[in-house]
Amino acid sequence: MDTLILNADGSPLSLLPLSTVTWQDSVRYMWLDRVRVLDWYDDWVVSSPSWETRVPAVLMIKEYIRTNRAPKCNKYNVTLRDEYSCQYCSVRLDRNDVTLDHVTPISKGGDTSWTNIVASCMPCNSTKGSKDIRPRRAPYEPTYYELVNKRKRYPLDVPHDSWRTYI
Repeated sequence: MDTLILNADGSPLSLLPLSTVTWQDSVRYMWLDRVRVLDWYDDWVVSSPSWETRVPAVLMIKEYIRTNRAPKCNKYNVTLRDEYSCQYCSVRLDRNDVTLDHVTPISKGGDTSWTNIVASCMPCNSTKGSKDIRPRRAPYEPTYYELVNKRKRYPLDVPHDSWRTYI
C-alpha cells in the first residue's frame, strides 16, 4: 500500500496522478527526518532488530518543492482531457477500454503530441486505422488546472480515509 505525500504547503505534489510513495520510501523519509507524519495506517507496524514504527498513511515534506505544472501527454491525461468519451462516436469509456488514436497517423507523418492524440473506443480506432477521419473535437493541449478540475468530477479511489482530508 502507498503513502500520500504532500508538499510543505499541504497540497499534494501532484494530482495527475496523485502523489504517492511506497510504504518503504515513506519509512525511509521518516527515518531521514525529511517529512512530518500527518496520519498513520491502523495496526500496520514494521520493525527491524533495533527499531519499530507504524507505517505512515500521509506525509508532509518539510521543505517546499516547486512542481512542474505542465501536464504530461500520456494515456491517463488524454483520457481525462477528453472526459472518458470516444472522440469519434461519443460513447462513454471505462478506464480499461480506452485506446489512444493518432488523428494524423504516424505512418502519414503524425506525432505523439497533445494536438494529435485523442481518446477512442476500440471499434472506432480499428475502423479508422490509417484513414483521415477527424474527431468530433479537435485535440488540444490542456492546462494543468483544467485537468485538475476535470479530475475532481470523477470519484477517487483512496486506500485510507485520512487521504480525503488532503485531496
